[in-house]
Amino acid sequence: MQRILILGGGFGGLAAAHTLRALLPTGDEIVLVERRESFSLGLRKTWAITGLSPLSEGRRSYAHLGERGIRWVQSEVAAIRPGDRSANVDGAWMEADALVVALGAHLHPGAIPGLAEHALNTYDTEWLERTSQAVAGFAGGRVAVGIFGAPYACPPAPFEMALLLDDLFRTRDVKAEIELFSPLPMSLPVLGEAGCSLIEGRLEERGIRFLPNHKAVSVQDGRVMFATGPRDYDLILAVPPHRLPPVIAESGLAGEALWVRPDPASLETGFPGVFAIGDCTELPLANGMSLPKAGVFAEAEAKVVAERIVARREGRPPQAKFSGEGFCFLEVGGGMAQLVQGEFLAAPAPRVRLTDPSPEHLEAKREFERERLATWFGG
Repeated sequence: MQRILILGGGFGGLAAAHTLRALLPTGDEIVLVERRESFSLGLRKTWAITGLSPLSEGRRSYAHLGERGIRWVQSEVAAIRPGDRSANVDGAWMEADALVVALGAHLHPGAIPGLAEHALNTYDTEWLERTSQAVAGFAGGRVAVGIFGAPYACPPAPFEMALLLDDLFRTRDVKAEIELFSPLPMSLPVLGEAGCSLIEGRLEERGIRFLPNHKAVSVQDGRVMFATGPRDYDLILAVPPHRLPPVIAESGLAGEALWVRPDPASLETGFPGVFAIGDCTELPLANGMSLPKAGVFAEAEAKVVAERIVARREGRPPQAKFSGEGFCFLEVGGGMAQLVQGEFLAAPAPRVRLTDPSPEHLEAKREFERERLATWFGG
């Protein structure tokens, strides 16, 4: 009997656990460590904040994993020892034949003075109720959708947020002046100038002002301070800075880097039998950028890792490789969405395109959620 230990129950962790369960003998133990009681897709946060659909409709309990042959341990990961493929869970060291690190990115609002006190965190589910209440009660004025650091998870999400907020305020006849600022030089750099101009043009058409190259240095009550000076707002919706989870940094898995850098094809780290997937990693692209932090990539990476673990168990040379193909949805309001899709690891540069908006893409986004919840949790 072998034990596979998976740290983190997001896209990557869940996909790895289910793929392994389908491929390994029933006697092998698959353990998933996740501190939260329930899972929901990240897209749910934007829907909840803008009043389109509550988080509860897309929430599922990790307790259902037991019915599917996966042992869920609800706990924080206190420490990781990659050298012997073990983690400290519930005060005890748990060893494994293979270790999959899928702990995502750590939200770090404290990196910007005043952010936690004076802005609403749109990426933290614990903030969802107060954020959605603030949006629902907004009577008009200046709104900021602020990207306070890069890289961050789901790059299209802030742009989607701004467009859906505009839809909401127009429907309610609320006079709002929306600005979206980013420290990056363009909206979604991986798309290149042509793709970014389409997104930024859509914002302009809707009267949403986009401020690139705007790195916030602090936040005060109703004010964001930039190097170029302050800007005042009545509502500040923040994408907080993201950092490597401290437990990973302390393990040595990332070395001196800001993120874990596994082999791009196999996702294996410098420690044999230890893999890192999802938002805690940094995979370089041929043009010098990094692979976007998105659930669809974590899911694809997880399947590669699972297949490589199974091959080794069976004494076969591992063949599965991560291709870098993927997509993200960008909801644009009016019942439509676009796709950002392509071959992100292609050389000499990523081949990525932005589709035209359509109701079909929005329905595909909804089906994307339904399929994964049904696959991972049943029902």
